[in-house]
Amino acid sequence: MMKTRAGIAARLSLVPIFAAAVACGKKAPPAPPPPAVQVGPVIVRDVPVTSEWIGTLDGYINAEIRPQVEGYLLRQVYQEGSFVRKGAVLFEIDARPFQAAYEQARGDLERNQAAVARARLDVQRFTPLVAEKAVSQQELDNASTALQQAEANAAGSRASVERARLNLAWTKVGSLIDGIAGIAKAQVGNLVNPQTLMTTVSQVDPIKVFFSPSEREYMAWSAGTPGSAGPGGGLVGAAHRGTLRLILSDGSEYPHPGDPLLQDRNIDPRTGTIQIVGVFPNPEGRLRPGQYARVRASTQTVQGAILVPQRAVSELQGSYQVAVVGPDNRIEIRAVQMGERIGTLWVVTKGLVPGDRIVVEGTQKVKAGVTVDPRPVAAVSPASVTPGQTAGAPGGK
Repeated sequence: MMKTRAGIAARLSLVPIFAAAVACGKKAPPAPPPPAVQVGPVIVRDVPVTSEWIGTLDGYINAEIRPQVEGYLLRQVYQEGSFVRKGAVLFEIDARPFQAAYEQARGDLERNQAAVARARLDVQRFTPLVAEKAVSQQELDNASTALQQAEANAAGSRASVERARLNLAWTKVGSLIDGIAGIAKAQVGNLVNPQTLMTTVSQVDPIKVFFSPSEREYMAWSAGTPGSAGPGGGLVGAAHRGTLRLILSDGSEYPHPGDPLLQDRNIDPRTGTIQIVGVFPNPEGRLRPGQYARVRASTQTVQGAILVPQRAVSELQGSYQVAVVGPDNRIEIRAVQMGERIGTLWVVTKGLVPGDRIVVEGTQKVKAGVTVDPRPVAAVSPASVTPGQTAGAPGGK
C-alpha cells in the first residue's frame, strides 16, 4: 500500500516538469503590425474669406402705372403677371368725353384760323390804299391789330387741340418700360384719376439685390482690392465685377454671378451697416422682386492659410482636434481652432504649422502615442478650393 502511494506521488511530481518542457517548446505570439493610415501634409495657400448677408430682391426699375386723366375704367387689356413691352396698352378709360373735347378744340382752331385769314386780307388790301389816301392810317392800324389778335387766338387754339389730343391718347394707359406687369389694383368700372395706382411694371432683367454688410466687413471688402474703386469709391469698380453670388431659399446657388452696383453714402449709425445694391442678370426670369436670398462675396484673402481636409477633423463637444503624425510615426492628438470651410477643405487658424503631417483616412484607428504605418493620401484637387464654394465657419453666419 505504501509503495503504491509512493509511486503515484512520484508520477504526479513529473507532471509540472513535463508541462514546463512543453511550454518552453512554444514561441510567444508576434506583436500586431501598426495600423495603416493615410497621411498627408497640411495645405498652405492663399484663400478667400467669404461673408454672407440676407438680401432682398427688387426690380431694376419699378414703374407705377397711374392714369393722367380722370375717367371710368372700361377695359383691362393686359394679362396680370405677364411680360409687357414699353408702350403696350394695359388699360382703357372711357374716351367719349375726351373725344368730344378734342373735336370742339379743332372747331375753335378752324374758326380762329379763318379769322386770321380774313384779318390778313384786310391788311393786304388796306396797305396800298393808305398810300393813295383812300383809307386812313388808323384803319390800317386797326386791321394790323386785328390780325395779331387773330393769330394769338389761333395759337391758343392749337395748344388746346394738342392738349385735347393728349388727353384722348391718355385714355389708353400704357406701360412705361419693358417688364413684368403686376396684379391690377384698379377694377373695371372704377373712377380713376392721376392719384390712382393701377398696377406696377418691374424690369427684372437685370434685377437688383439690397443687402447691408457691417462697417467692419465693408472696410475689409473695399480694402481687399487696392486701387479698384470707381468714381463712387468703395466697391464700385471693374475689379469687383462678378464677385457676388446668390444663395436661394432652397439652398441652391444661382448660376449667374452679380456685380456691386452702388453703395449708400453713409454708414447707418443705428445699425452700424451700410446698404449695398448689387445687380444680377435674370434672363430666365427666375428671380422676382420681394424675394429673399443670401448674398455671398469674398471680402478678403488670407495669405498663407493652413488647410486640412474636413474628414481629417474630429469634433467633440464643440472642440476640434486632428491626429498629427510625428517624425517617429507616433500619433499626437492636437487641439485646433477652425476657420472657414473652403469646398472640401477647412482652414485651421491655430494648432498646426506648415510641414505637419496629419491623418486623413483612418482616424478611428489611432489614439495618442500609437505608432502607425503612414501611407500617402491622394493630392487634393484645386477644384476643392473654389472660392464660390466657400461656406461659413463654425458658429458663423
